[in-house]
Amino acid sequence: MTAVQHIPTPPCVQPGAPSPVQSTGRTLRWGVVATGNIAERVTEDIARLEDAVLQAVSSRRQASAEEFASRFGFATSYWDSDELRGYDHLFADPDVDVVYIASPHAQHYAIARRALEAGKHVLCEKSLTINAREAEDLIELARSRNVFLMEAVWTRFLPCINHIWELIASGELGDINWVQADLGFPAPYDPSNRLWDPAAGGGALLDLTVYPLTFALGALGYPETVHAVGSINPDGVDAQNALTLGYASGGLAQLTSSLVSSSPRTAVISGTKGWIRTGSPLHNPVELTIVPHTGEARVERFPQVGNGYAYELREVTRCIQEGLVESPTMTWADSLRTMRLFDAVRAQMGVLYSNDEAGVPR
Repeated sequence: MTAVQHIPTPPCVQPGAPSPVQSTGRTLRWGVVATGNIAERVTEDIARLEDAVLQAVSSRRQASAEEFASRFGFATSYWDSDELRGYDHLFADPDVDVVYIASPHAQHYAIARRALEAGKHVLCEKSLTINAREAEDLIELARSRNVFLMEAVWTRFLPCINHIWELIASGELGDINWVQADLGFPAPYDPSNRLWDPAAGGGALLDLTVYPLTFALGALGYPETVHAVGSINPDGVDAQNALTLGYASGGLAQLTSSLVSSSPRTAVISGTKGWIRTGSPLHNPVELTIVPHTGEARVERFPQVGNGYAYELREVTRCIQEGLVESPTMTWADSLRTMRLFDAVRAQMGVLYSNDEAGVPR
């Protein structure tokens, strides 16, 4: 009897699938909101897609928008004016089909909402929002406007990660009982940096924990219980956290995230017949070590296209081309359940953001 596959394999990494950069239909014209490091790396991979055009980029400052547009070859750029934010100018551009939002967490909700109201398809960096209330509102809006919305958890779309789900489903590891995953690096304290700024949704939970969580969800699904502890700094953000997830089956997942400590940045999934360990970093691995309880261990390696974002970008493109409003691999339900889980974790740790106190517009 095979195990349940909790995270469906996207077409772009199924056996025999072509390179994710190959066209799957009509060309989409992309807009990018923000010009930071993650925007740079994702834009590099958008440019690799045969059916993508870099149409427009927005930033708060004119110099940043124009420099980014020039460097990557966008057709146009927008920035804040006295009347409108740069992203509102971008959303009013009829030549933009889909937008990638790379702003800090606390801005995701407001920006994504403006994009959806303008009828633009949206790929929004994780975490999708600050809390579940915001996520539910975005999902309802996307549904009512019949436009695509997806949280950019790129790890779900990588070949190496999807092979883990295949091995679990095959029964090679037996019954999965335990998951351990960590992601930590020392980020120098800077109260103006988004990682440490509570107004930006700073802290290890919203920035890092979705990656260790992915392994628990893929191996065991969503938990019945969650117990969390965190180290909260004087600014009110979690410098590190530890989560224990419990399951009716008796399975356990132990997840740690840290902005103050270096860690192996690996995941281990253990079953009755053996275990798997990812290479480092766990959010973008290209190597797996598979160790049967009795028998020889083996190492499997996986090629990767570009920076690794092409796979999620291919899924976004495919879904829009086929008229889908959500991805079967990164569903709205999963984004909402994750935000509810994170809300519960923050309540246990005592982390509160200004977004939690703001009402959701209707």
